[in-house]
Amino acid sequence: MDIQAEKITLAQLLLQTEDESIIKKVKAIFKKDQKDWWDDLSQDQKNEIEEADKEIDRGEFVTSEAFFDLLKK
Repeated sequence: MDIQAEKITLAQLLLQTEDESIIKKVKAIFKKDQKDWWDDLSQDQKNEIEEADKEIDRGEFVTSEAFFDLLKK
């Protein structure tokens, strides 16, 4: 299957159709596939990330370079 040729064929079909229900169905398929990874996280995971963001904003972090320097000691 040549994926590029299939995409061109689908694009042509979409351009030619006047059936609004087909366009809505195709649009719904793409919208369904565009899932945000954030929605898959548990509330605990979200809380941890939000707390980490706050710590970074307060300057409470170590650069990766400093971290690796500590490991070498």
